[in-house]
Amino acid sequence: MYEPLTWVLVALSLAAMAFALVLAALDRRINWPLLGVVGAVEVALVAQLVVGIVQLVGSDRDVSGVLFIGYLVASLIVLPIGALWALAESSRWGAGALAIACLVIPALELRIYEVWTG
Repeated sequence: MYEPLTWVLVALSLAAMAFALVLAALDRRINWPLLGVVGAVEVALVAQLVVGIVQLVGSDRDVSGVLFIGYLVASLIVLPIGALWALAESSRWGAGALAIACLVIPALELRIYEVWTG
């Protein structure tokens, strides 16, 4: 796995989580800048999926491919679901739901890193 990308994803998703928590604390709905940050995280997650699959195919590591790719795909679907939930909820809890989705990404990233380094 390309380790710097993992840590960039962790930092970006935690920044998005903090942004969403600020909006929730101010009793505001999510806004376009927050969705932009979440979109940047999603683009980086797609890049990680591509890099992860390429490295898995070209590697002789003893890594469970199904588990590894499962975590990569799961990390891709968490943020869109959280964003849809946040857009559908017109109260501060929409931003709270997106903050939780953003918090799941670092947990998944650390698990992906753990599976890869085995």
